Amino acid sequence: MLDDREAALYLRGMAADKDDSAMSQPWPCYPVKPPPRGEDLPYSDGVPMESEMHVLQMTLLTESLRLGWADRDDFYVGGNMFVYYSELQSKKNDFRGPDVFVVLDTVNKMRRSWVVWEEGGRTPDVVIEITSPSTEAVDRGEKKRIYASILHTAEYFLYDPFEKRLEGYRLDPERGEYDPMTPDERGWYRSKTLGLWLGVQQGTYHRRDDLWLRWIDDDGRALPSGGDQARQAQAEAQQVQAEAQQVQAEAQQLRERVRVAARALIAEGREPAEVAALFGIGVEELGG
Repeated sequence: MLDDREAALYLRGMAADKDDSAMSQPWPCYPVKPPPRGEDLPYSDGVPMESEMHVLQMTLLTESLRLGWADRDDFYVGGNMFVYYSELQSKKNDFRGPDVFVVLDTVNKMRRSWVVWEEGGRTPDVVIEITSPSTEAVDRGEKKRIYASILHTAEYFLYDPFEKRLEGYRLDPERGEYDPMTPDERGWYRSKTLGLWLGVQQGTYHRRDDLWLRWIDDDGRALPSGGDQARQAQAEAQQVQAEAQQVQAEAQQLRERVRVAARALIAEGREPAEVAALFGIGVEELGG
């Protein structure tokens, strides 16, 4: 059975590309007894998240990344999901996992939980904890230690959804500790791992107009939520309808100008049939 120290060494051995220096020290052999299967491990503790705001913020981040990267199949984003990294931890069940995490170079498929030994040793590359007064100490303490020294998560973010306060940390792989990241003038943090920004923007999600933590591209556009896409589609449909109505109105104005010109020729003594043929219209369109 693996303890935390052995789990850290074991994960380094399975994912040597995350920390080549780890291969200089021996790591334990794979347990003789196979570890538990992911499908047999708990994937819910029945404990709700701190608040509705926490739930919405988590959902917005996971939903928008899936939609923004809809053409990709080489990543996984999870929210409020158990992460299992050792057999001992799975038995103690004392680490539930991140609020939001992203794993690259994997397969985008449905999972109940993230079980490292069933994922080729892959661990979260980016983690976001949505903090609260009751979780902040753990988020800054034990969880931060696990992400750095055991899971080797490259980037770690803390966000307070009520204070709208965002912090970013990047792992120093040699020390196995996090260094604070420096935000830009907008207060945004660049995720080098994902090639995206994390920042707070005004927006509407589930009919709540507020400041939300968003994934943002290099053009300053937030990756869209389902609601964003629906509103965009509605706006585009309304634009098409408005343009069609404008074309229809202009066509009506043109027809009226043609009739006025045709009547003027008839008033000068030209035959209605001749005038109609000249303008390419029916005699009946000349009106009275």
